[in-house]
Amino acid sequence: MIDLKAARQEPDRYRHALARRGAAEDFDALLEADASWRSLTERAEALRAAQRSSSKGKPTEAELDQLRQLRDELSAAQAALNEAARQRDELLARIPNLPDPTAADGMDEEDAELVRTWGERPKFDFEPRDATDLGSPRGWIDMARGARLSGSRFAYRIGDVALAEMALYRFVIDKLTRLGFLLVLPPILVGERAMYGTGFLPTEESNLYHLEKDDLYLTGTSEVALAGLHTDERLEEDELPARYAAFTTNFRREAGAAGKDTKGMFRVHQFDKVEMYVYCVPEQSKVIHDELLSHEEQIAQELGLPYRVMNIAVGDLGAPAAKKYDIEAWFPVQQRYREITSCSNTTDYQARRLNIRFRRDGKLEFAHTLNGTGATARALLSIMENFQDEHGTVALPEVLTRFGAPAKIEGP
Repeated sequence: MIDLKAARQEPDRYRHALARRGAAEDFDALLEADASWRSLTERAEALRAAQRSSSKGKPTEAELDQLRQLRDELSAAQAALNEAARQRDELLARIPNLPDPTAADGMDEEDAELVRTWGERPKFDFEPRDATDLGSPRGWIDMARGARLSGSRFAYRIGDVALAEMALYRFVIDKLTRLGFLLVLPPILVGERAMYGTGFLPTEESNLYHLEKDDLYLTGTSEVALAGLHTDERLEEDELPARYAAFTTNFRREAGAAGKDTKGMFRVHQFDKVEMYVYCVPEQSKVIHDELLSHEEQIAQELGLPYRVMNIAVGDLGAPAAKKYDIEAWFPVQQRYREITSCSNTTDYQARRLNIRFRRDGKLEFAHTLNGTGATARALLSIMENFQDEHGTVALPEVLTRFGAPAKIEGP
């Protein structure tokens, strides 16, 4: 969440920044609710003080009447205060992070700014095939059987394709651990606080799978578990930056995506992912954001994928992010770049919600947190499209064969 105390002191700065995200009206409503809460707090405290003063000694009948009146007034004031606190907290939960001044302006996906491109896009003298149309009895992607088992947007990955995907994750995990990331295999079922703390509640509720009987949520990214790792903890300054990498299976409803990427397995309800997550002191987060982007670019380059880096527009950011970069790989069948990784600087937004602080010079400060994608199967889909031949055979990058992938996925 945003720093409400700082927002009271610098309302114009906060309003101007949040206006870039279309949240200025919500911010004004928050300040109004906060002013009401503070006024009611003063009223309740004054009534309590009067009640304490009036209750000293043996009261007369008139004083008893006065005490009863104070009790009733205090009860009404406390009820109004509780409602004001509820309204204020509800608004505060929905206010997004302040955008970084260097984040791209605009409210839509199309407003993202191109940072750079890398690699040569392949030229084919044949019609390239979608990844789900490639493969042979030795290995393939089976959406039809996945749908028969679980419904639309579920996939089987079989044989050599499954080996290639697992090699992708092992390659990325190996790279990140050599870069100093500590590997974690976390839970994928979490409580409401973890979802709220990372900013997926309340704004992303429609995309979450909720197990009502257990009151647990299936996570859509291991960012949730890695952020929750230090909930309510006090870190030491010399422990930071703390870098973690996790591998999890993730679940998303993809609400609002009807008719979008319905063919193939680019947008599915269940997928695996390697994630990066970093805790740091505030002055480190911008540099570490660039570091995470560099790691993601190195991975894409070692896989040989043509890509571009995009600075995402403020209106297209998730609520916790102050700034986000996407890496979009080239997909020849679609003739366009599509997102395969992202990395976000969430500054102190998640740390405030999860109460994660560090000690410096005897004082406690909120940490900054960042997250970034190591790899998902989207990278493999791009590999299969970019490195296929006219027979439908896919030559896999050498970095994957070192981790158990076959040299090629045979054509049909």
